[in-house]
Amino acid sequence: MNETTLLTEGDVNFSETRKKWLSALPQATLKMLDEDADLFLHQSLSTPCMDVITSCEGIYITDANGKKYMDFHGNNVHQIGYRNKYVMDKVKQQMDVLPFCPRRYTNPVAIEFAQKLSTLLPAGLKRMLFAPGGTSSIGIALKLARAITGKHKVVSLKDSFHGASLDAIAVGGEEQFKRYMGLLCPEALNIEQPVAYRNVFDDGLDEHYADALEELIISDGQVGAFIAETIRNTDVQIPSKAYWQKIRRICDKHNVLLILDEIPIAFGRTGKMFAFEHYGIEPDMLCLGKGLGAGVIPFAAMITREEFNITKDVSLGHYTHEKSPLGCAAALSMIEFIEQEHILQKVKEDELFMKTSLAKLAEKHRLIGNVRGIGLLWGVELVKDRGTKDKAIKEAEQVMYACLQNGLSFKVSQGNVLQLSPALIIEKKELQTAIEIIGSALDTV
Repeated sequence: MNETTLLTEGDVNFSETRKKWLSALPQATLKMLDEDADLFLHQSLSTPCMDVITSCEGIYITDANGKKYMDFHGNNVHQIGYRNKYVMDKVKQQMDVLPFCPRRYTNPVAIEFAQKLSTLLPAGLKRMLFAPGGTSSIGIALKLARAITGKHKVVSLKDSFHGASLDAIAVGGEEQFKRYMGLLCPEALNIEQPVAYRNVFDDGLDEHYADALEELIISDGQVGAFIAETIRNTDVQIPSKAYWQKIRRICDKHNVLLILDEIPIAFGRTGKMFAFEHYGIEPDMLCLGKGLGAGVIPFAAMITREEFNITKDVSLGHYTHEKSPLGCAAALSMIEFIEQEHILQKVKEDELFMKTSLAKLAEKHRLIGNVRGIGLLWGVELVKDRGTKDKAIKEAEQVMYACLQNGLSFKVSQGNVLQLSPALIIEKKELQTAIEIIGSALDTV
């Protein structure tokens, strides 16, 4: 396979470097990896697994050989750290009383969490449905959008990701999810992702990317919704205020619904509870997940406007674990922890630290073509030449494995972007250690 084929939103798990990594693991670990490979369906991004994890706590995961890694990936569920005691105690208390609530019934903790969530959002966003995972919340939003608009087409960004089910990959753009799938529903039209080779949060150099949305809406006539991540998580693309405010105006002008996917980036990752708060806009629908369950319970939500409560004769979700008492207990305690520990303010302070520290790293290493980030979501883009911006794909993989050897785990996105998203409870000295590990790895390449 050539380098282009190897580009994925995750580890290149069939490369020679991966094979070398696996060959150095202890025999007991290799035995478990072989057993895993014999039992589970093989799929892109997951097989072969790279190690066996047996425990986790705080910012760390620990493998079967006792080696600890600072987890700067965490599948974006670890905003408040692994096995957060405050959350674990609340979930255990709920488990002893009401671990499951069958459909047709509600429960006190579901109501309490819904009330809490609504207080964090703009006044118009108050109607919600819960689901067992983020992909399902996307599906609910897409179904509701059709019911509201009567239109069946959706505009999304090229190479985007909104989940792995058929409806979610239809509006996503990653090839490894669409291969062999044939016709997909809903029908999606794609426009370019607003790309920033540096932080353009305030300068609006990417505003023109929004024009493509209006052109499609006008030319097609069947567009009912536009769906996008407010800030792209994988390779950390941060649109400007001007871009998002123009998108909002276009949607309002043409009666197109704005669906924001904040499944990986809500709850403090960007220094705000929700990323759209940075932009002075409100979505028509908001999809949440991952960190909503605090790394304990799979849990997600779709929130929309009061005026869109129009589907009494349609089952939009109807999931077995919809109003999960355990999920609601985890989500409620996660938000309480963020508020009580002033996590948002901490993340803003950490942002300044990361910005300064990574800028110094970029000055020292010419392999770094660009650094961009917000809060505790950072992308370090590696290039062969800063002038041409040619992707340093092999080098990025080598850096990742060198960091793993020294106890730092993260993922590589788009083949050459080191995506860094630690638990928000991380201490400054741990951030500094992580940056030193990356610097040392860059020295070896």
